[in-house]
Amino acid sequence: MRIAVMGSGSWGTAFAMVLADAGNDVVVWGRDAALAEAMTTQHENPRYHPGIALPPTLTATTDSAAALDGARIVVLAVPAQSLRDNLATWNGQVPRDAVLVSLMKGIEQDTSMRMSQVAHAVSHIELSRIAVVSGPNLAREIAERQPAATTVACPDEAVAELIADACTTAYFRPYWTADVVGTEIGGSVKNVIALANGMAVGMGYGENAQSSLITRGLAEMTRLGVALGASPLTFLGLAGIGDLVATCQSPLSRNRSFGEHLGAGLTMEETVAVTTQTCEGVKSCRSILELARKHGVDMPITEQVVQVVHHGLDPRLMLRAFMNRATKAEAEVS
Repeated sequence: MRIAVMGSGSWGTAFAMVLADAGNDVVVWGRDAALAEAMTTQHENPRYHPGIALPPTLTATTDSAAALDGARIVVLAVPAQSLRDNLATWNGQVPRDAVLVSLMKGIEQDTSMRMSQVAHAVSHIELSRIAVVSGPNLAREIAERQPAATTVACPDEAVAELIADACTTAYFRPYWTADVVGTEIGGSVKNVIALANGMAVGMGYGENAQSSLITRGLAEMTRLGVALGASPLTFLGLAGIGDLVATCQSPLSRNRSFGEHLGAGLTMEETVAVTTQTCEGVKSCRSILELARKHGVDMPITEQVVQVVHHGLDPRLMLRAFMNRATKAEAEVS
């Protein structure tokens, strides 16, 4: 199939490589002409994956209309908060029969909409043709062709299978589900928990503290997802605990690294200055908390992360506030 990957960042490039390795005709769109030229002629993304050879069949362009022309699948791999504006720009160029695939793991600011909802609202493509890919998919490891699995979520199982077939390789194994809500909530909330876990690492705390944050973070994302209509089983799979563990534990995780800088004593301004890639947890945490409050869901870790990154709370006070909460039954749902 002809597939357009809209976004030449770390994950967009890695997923484009997967699609090309699976035998598809893949073109990547990005804003940087020099980067597009390097990807096409040198078969490398020197900014995000230096030293990694891209398939020679993969090309890149800065011309969105050329990238989207004839695409059967359109992969959305731009920063979450830019999706609405980008889709509005591309609206007349996206083929009307195309399938949209979101790689983004965020909740839109101001609206608290999931990315599939934003895509539907702007493109007017039916939700049955809008899918989500999410799982423990650290881009650098996939670019190195290390084994990984992922979840493809779409209301239409046939569309989910189409996408799964398009990205199946010897090192990348997709599973599919109809639970788009659970898949997107897992992918968004895990970034916030990874920020908190990174802060704990930066403060020198060990495995007990980190395991506690990860486990209670899983409880938070499950509560929110179920309140929005997701299956609780989704959070026990790749898009839930799988992605959560990878994002919280790996030094390759930009959200964990961001939190680690804060925990080590850097200010928000200093942390932003040393961060070279988009940190979706910082962008989305407040929207996630607003979504939770709207549905009456308690999310204490998310609440404290918002206090740190948006209101200047000292990370040490964040953990103290979390630890000082009243005790409760572990299996309590709400």
